[in-house]
Amino acid sequence: MLKHLKVANLAVVENLEADFSLGLNVLTGETGAGKSVLIGALELALGARAEAGVVRDGAKEACIEAEFLFPLKSAKGSRGAREDATYSKLAAILEESGIMSSEEDGGEEFRSLIIRRTIGAKGGVSRVWVNDCASTVATLRKIGREIADVHGPRANQAILEEKFQREALDSFGDIEKTAYSEAWAALSATREKIKILEEAENVEEEVDLLKYQSAEIEEAAITEEDDTLAERHAAQAHAGEIVEAANQATELLGGDEGIEILASRIQSRLNSIERFFPEAENWKDEANNIAIASAELSRSIADAASRLDVDPDELERMDSRLAVINRLKRKYLGSQIDFEDEAFSAKMQALLERKKARLEELSSRTERLALLRAEEEREIEAVRSEGEKLRRARQKAAKNLASLVTGNLKDLGFNQSKFDVETEKAEPSSSGCDRIVYMFEPNPGQSARSLADIASSGEIARVMLALKATLAEHDATPILVFDEIDANIGGETGRAVGAKMREVAAGRQVIAITHLPQSAIYASHHLVISKSVEGGKTRTKAVSAEGEDRLEEIKRMLGGGKAAYEHAKALLESAKAPKQKQKFSKR
Repeated sequence: MLKHLKVANLAVVENLEADFSLGLNVLTGETGAGKSVLIGALELALGARAEAGVVRDGAKEACIEAEFLFPLKSAKGSRGAREDATYSKLAAILEESGIMSSEEDGGEEFRSLIIRRTIGAKGGVSRVWVNDCASTVATLRKIGREIADVHGPRANQAILEEKFQREALDSFGDIEKTAYSEAWAALSATREKIKILEEAENVEEEVDLLKYQSAEIEEAAITEEDDTLAERHAAQAHAGEIVEAANQATELLGGDEGIEILASRIQSRLNSIERFFPEAENWKDEANNIAIASAELSRSIADAASRLDVDPDELERMDSRLAVINRLKRKYLGSQIDFEDEAFSAKMQALLERKKARLEELSSRTERLALLRAEEEREIEAVRSEGEKLRRARQKAAKNLASLVTGNLKDLGFNQSKFDVETEKAEPSSSGCDRIVYMFEPNPGQSARSLADIASSGEIARVMLALKATLAEHDATPILVFDEIDANIGGETGRAVGAKMREVAAGRQVIAITHLPQSAIYASHHLVISKSVEGGKTRTKAVSAEGEDRLEEIKRMLGGGKAAYEHAKALLESAKAPKQKQKFSKR
């Protein structure tokens, strides 16, 4: 729920702070005082698009800060369970976005979520922080969808979307969708397999190519011996140079005999100084080791050179084989000539296996398609069967929902109106085999229209209120905002709207802008938004109205005067709006 909202340099507002409470919060005040700016600020804090020119004239940027509180443990009743469920979803969003969730900032009994957003005057660039972590407007939108449902002339109302209407109906009727979802998933998987096979173009040409390539690779008969062919070919091609260099190296080493003579001379010379210079004994050992190593190196070079046999026929065979290997490398491996991770023979074997598997797949394509299409037909029947069961369940729930919403509409002044929920047959989709449409008939004799076609914001707002009242125990959104839901109505209808908002607020926080005293009297928290000119500047402020101050505000809304004062007293007494216990930590 929203606890505190702070606005700076937004539209006509220079600085404005407002505290909110549980239950029904109403905002009243003269036209142009800044009530709608406050609601607009909340929308911006929840990810709404910043329109050009929202920054106050002369300011560098607008800044909005909103603090929300959620109970650490579910409180008794629907509100605690709703806000606890909402915070669980928010925690997942925060974790996905790399944002730390708060456990104690809101006090011992609450978790807090603090959102700050600034909007630059030049270019309208936004900067966002969530719990003091830099974030994005996209993340705010995700958070906003879970926290609040805003209904007013600026809002993109979820109730107009078929997805919302369907999910609200399913939630209201406790509709079981598992069997249908499983049937649809199976059909979708089969159709994906069919699509892959059907989209394979030029199948015959590909089959012929795969056959040719597989035969070419098999005919080459690549073995692990081919992995070292290039090295052996180089040695054979340069055998003369290798032998000559080896002979020169052994000559420089002196051969076995020369090394023995050299070692003997070194030993003799060191023996002559060993008796008066003990360190010479170590030198004798090192010299002996060098002599042994030199002798072994000389023999190793000579042995390797002796094995080199210049065979013109073998060299020609290797030339031919190397040409085959290089052609296969260029043709099938392209840039994969670096074989440090895997030998050439292993790469070619893996390639051959893939081509054979693809060949098998395409060769049996006709048979596989036939089997998959037969399976698809069976799964379509299963989807239609489960979809029909789902539609019947929705039809039953739709009648109950329509009846209850119509009753709530009568409470809101639509005495002759009718609400209906149509479940039209439709092609199978992930959501079912029907299309859910909420319909509204404002007056007898007028044709029913879908909610999306209702032009009057006042009508759609009151329909939304009637629906929210009906779905109170099924809707998880903890904050509901109405911007002038009671526009263009008055008298007893205004009282009905106020009473209905208070009823809905028993299970969530409701924030409403109203110009009707008949609606405002039902608030558990009344904020008066006013503006004044101080030092040549317009100042806007939000004051919590209680006692005599609230009576004066209701009097103003009634037109002022002694009679209005007495009328205001009577209205407030008749409403008997209960106070909500506050459990917020003091700021």
